[in-house]
Amino acid sequence: MKQRPSFPARMPAGDAPKGKASRQGPTPPPGITLPNPAIAPKPDRPKVATAPPVPAGLGLDSSAVRANMVRKLAQGGLSDPQVLAAMGQVPRHQFVDSALVTQAYEDTSLPIGLGQTISKPSVVARMIELLRQGALMQADGRMGRVLEIGTGCGYQAAVLSCVSREVYSIERLRGLHDKARDNLRPLRLPNLHLLFGDGMLGYPKGAPYAAIIAAAGGEAVPTAWTDQLAVGGRLIAPTLTGNGQQALVVIDKTPQGLHQQQLEAVHFVPLKSGVA
Repeated sequence: MKQRPSFPARMPAGDAPKGKASRQGPTPPPGITLPNPAIAPKPDRPKVATAPPVPAGLGLDSSAVRANMVRKLAQGGLSDPQVLAAMGQVPRHQFVDSALVTQAYEDTSLPIGLGQTISKPSVVARMIELLRQGALMQADGRMGRVLEIGTGCGYQAAVLSCVSREVYSIERLRGLHDKARDNLRPLRLPNLHLLFGDGMLGYPKGAPYAAIIAAAGGEAVPTAWTDQLAVGGRLIAPTLTGNGQQALVVIDKTPQGLHQQQLEAVHFVPLKSGVA
């Protein structure tokens, strides 16, 4: 029997990130509150964890702001109740720079540094909904083990963790890997494992995957990804078409082989090999 990887997952020696891998839960822990300044914590008790501060007056920590975003996603055609619930749970404003925080719940992509972007909420929701329509599902309606190529700032990984049993997310840029780890730490998602490494190689130690999703587009889907996809699973990735533009490509792995379909045009950062 193939041995399952240990948790948290780690890349082979030489590729592992410094510090601990992120270990966090499907939803932010209930009951977290800001500390009462009038009561000093007892020295023999750990301090209560608190969410990162939000600029005063913006109200972005309110679930009503995210609910409004979810309503717009539903009006735009998104219908998967688990995806919509996950989009309403994950605080997108905690994954963007403070200078852009007022745009966090607009349907727009935003820069996250190192030439990369956080995808539009509608694109994140659309891709995850498509993934769930063909991925191997658990009895509770969640996807099984999912591999994400391109962690970025960690937002999509957090959404995936809400609709999957387990998520491995790999990032090739050390600066973004570290940023995602910091962004995700307050959410405490224990089924999400961050990896630093070459995403084009996938992560064979966690295979086979019920689903694979990529946040960067190349000329073709790497063979390593389809090899690591379970029979009955689904892969979705942006891929260059004949006219040099990107389009979403969905690949279903059946007992008879791979079945591929091309969907709408998209624009993602280019898929690159190696680490930096």
